[in-house]
Amino acid sequence: MTVMTSREFNQDTGKAKKAAQQGPVIITDRGKGAYVLMTMDDFLKRSGGTQTVGDTFAMPGGEDIEFEPERLDDVGFRPAEFD
Repeated sequence: MTVMTSREFNQDTGKAKKAAQQGPVIITDRGKGAYVLMTMDDFLKRSGGTQTVGDTFAMPGGEDIEFEPERLDDVGFRPAEFD
């Protein structure tokens, strides 16, 4: 586990992101652990959560994601009946 001060984090976020590939990075504020930086995969594993397509598109830059879902031609629907 890597520990960085807030100042170190602010001066070199790239270094923090690289360190997060190896495990959580503790970011201290005034000598105490205040934040944790980790990869999304690590977060999802630890939280037991899953990321939905909606979550992905809602993230910054999500509007640039190319998404072409497969067309489902036969999904067992039948036409609506109106009486």
